[in-house]
Amino acid sequence: MKTWFRALCFALLAGLASQAYASKAINFSFTDSKGKTIQLSDYRGKWVLVNFWAPWCPRCKMEFGELNDLDARSDFVVVGVAMDYGIDVASVHSTIDRFNLRFPQVIGTNRRDPNSPAQQVGPVDYYPTSYLYAPDGEIVMFVPGIISKQKILAFTEQYRQTNPTAFAQSAPPPVAAQAPVAAQAPAAAQTPVAAQEVEPKPVVRKVNHAKPAASPAKKKVRM
Repeated sequence: MKTWFRALCFALLAGLASQAYASKAINFSFTDSKGKTIQLSDYRGKWVLVNFWAPWCPRCKMEFGELNDLDARSDFVVVGVAMDYGIDVASVHSTIDRFNLRFPQVIGTNRRDPNSPAQQVGPVDYYPTSYLYAPDGEIVMFVPGIISKQKILAFTEQYRQTNPTAFAQSAPPPVAAQAPVAAQAPAAAQTPVAAQEVEPKPVVRKVNHAKPAASPAKKKVRM
């Protein structure tokens, strides 16, 4: 009974979060464990999964393998945010090494801290908690609990089919290279068209010369 009630609560939270935060996505800015700045705008055109976890959380460790798999995809980026580790920062680094976490990791703070990374994403009341951003930068999924790679990929495929504009809006950055446009410019000069404009003149002259040759027609009239 408790398990059923807990599942229901999670479902309600997911629905409320999806409605409340879908229009409030901001360009988060984190600093990962290697000192690199991570911004949502850096990954425009890709799915971004921000995963909040704690080193003492056994359920968090159960999803690390699937998070690595998702991050290995060319259309996906996973950002891990370690939280609520107290003063034991070493436990965060040892967990990263032990489970060979290959995606970027942010060493966060207490989830209730005013400067917590969660303030830039959404509420974190449970570990693990994940937020999924669509390629256009909007939050489209809230997962309070262990993620399922299969379900997330099924969702992204369905979202791609029902929201084509989200992908159209994320397309301009890669197309903005405009190398093909520059290549088309010379072709648009249309040198062959300019040559065709010169050709009609001799054609007109040939027609004019052909008119005097119509003497046979005149002979027929005289006869």
